[in-house]
Amino acid sequence: RKIGAYGSRLIRNNARILTVCNTGILATIDYGTALGVIYKAHEQGKKLKVYASETRPLLQGARLTAWELKRKGIDVTVQCDTMGAVLMQQNKVDLVIAGADRIAANGDTANKIGTYSLAVLAAYHKIPFYIAAPISTFDMDIRSGEEITIEQRNGDEIGKLFFKTPMTPKGVSFFNPAFDVTPHALITGIITEKGILKPPFIQSIKKALR
Repeated sequence: RKIGAYGSRLIRNNARILTVCNTGILATIDYGTALGVIYKAHEQGKKLKVYASETRPLLQGARLTAWELKRKGIDVTVQCDTMGAVLMQQNKVDLVIAGADRIAANGDTANKIGTYSLAVLAAYHKIPFYIAAPISTFDMDIRSGEEITIEQRNGDEIGKLFFKTPMTPKGVSFFNPAFDVTPHALITGIITEKGILKPPFIQSIKKALR
């Protein structure tokens, strides 16, 4: 809830927010991280529009985030992961907020696959890109995101999981990383329960953890 309180200061009325995966009640219990920021802004009476990236291949955005936001009465639109660039090109996104599974000492952030691409797109279109995560997410034993091992998952998630019959030819290979790493240089700020950390992250993270 403190993450939500700090992060809501970044959201103006009528803001259009793009998010990825699920970072709400279903993921974190009670309130959420990135979605917690949105919930708090909504509770403050701000009118919001949220674009939820479907988050292939497991569709956490389409199945979970969309359900949570609709249940809260927040305007939500589901989009395919590949459509984020068009949204930004058409000036339909004011900021991007994502969660984090692990954050290195320099601010490099591992999160659900698709987060890095949104950060690159946001930087190109000069749109603020924020990470929302508790202090417990920081791993000071890891100097950078290069030291984070990324799980490669079963290719059936891509070719079979949500289809009545397999959508890919037999014998093809799959590349299915569960997460990607967003370099700290692409991150505008990290919203924590101790405040919003700003670059240079090496200093601001150390200060927050004291």
